[in-house]
Amino acid sequence: MSAIWAASPSELLMKAAAKASGRRRSFAYRRLPLIAGLALLTIAIAAVLLAPVLASHPPNTIDVLQPLAPPLTPGHPLGTDQFGRDIWSRILYGGRIDLAIAFGATSVTLVSGTIIGLVAGYLGGRVDAVLMRIVDLFFAFPFLVLIIAIIAMLGPSFFNVFVAIWITSWVAYARIMRAQTVVAKKQQYVLAARALGYGRLRVMFRHILPNTAAAVIIFSMVDAIGNIILAAALGFLGLGVQPPTPEWGTMIADGQNYILTAWWLTTLPGLAVVFVGVAFSLIGDGLADVLRSGDR
Repeated sequence: MSAIWAASPSELLMKAAAKASGRRRSFAYRRLPLIAGLALLTIAIAAVLLAPVLASHPPNTIDVLQPLAPPLTPGHPLGTDQFGRDIWSRILYGGRIDLAIAFGATSVTLVSGTIIGLVAGYLGGRVDAVLMRIVDLFFAFPFLVLIIAIIAMLGPSFFNVFVAIWITSWVAYARIMRAQTVVAKKQQYVLAARALGYGRLRVMFRHILPNTAAAVIIFSMVDAIGNIILAAALGFLGLGVQPPTPEWGTMIADGQNYILTAWWLTTLPGLAVVFVGVAFSLIGDGLADVLRSGDR
């Protein structure tokens, strides 16, 4: 206390300004992964949307005179595959499918799993018991084996990959949201809302959900990466998008027999998967840091 009283008002203002500046720099530093991830993802989305403009050839056009042309070949900046199809064009058009799975499948499972977990956690009792036993039933089976079994029954196709992901992936969101809801419904703001006579739907969607959704949103970034890798793995196994439609997993599978003589057939689509995966990973890390700093 004596040190505070001994300091002049100007010194106190300078110290307060320095602390505020440090907090601003710290917050800006925490935002860097988020900004970098959004920038990378924006580049990927813009590239696949502008594929008709950026692509040098249609993705399925065969050039019989230039099979397995290496990168930097005139007219084929990233080379060609064993059929003479342009790799650059196929990566761009294939990215449409993988990003559609990342956004479409993840969004549906995020919404459905969040609602189920919110209802189970808030209502409790038999509703919670039944819904969580269903979740446990899905977790009892290996995830990839369950996906493969569903696609084997429905048949390999782009839409069936969506369906398989929708059927199996919501359970993780439900479990996370249920745990968040069980904790949140004991907080003072929820008890106050219930004391005011608000209905269950208003309490769940107007009070609990906005304060607990951060966990599932951050998890959705990781899940989007997993869905891209899953789509590529299914394409590699021949259970995803069927040839000649370009997709990163099928491109990697097509080039595995040429890995020693034409490395670009598998390496370049693999780098595309890594690029988008890093973007989602940075966004998830950035969101986690920003939300944690906001809590403090």
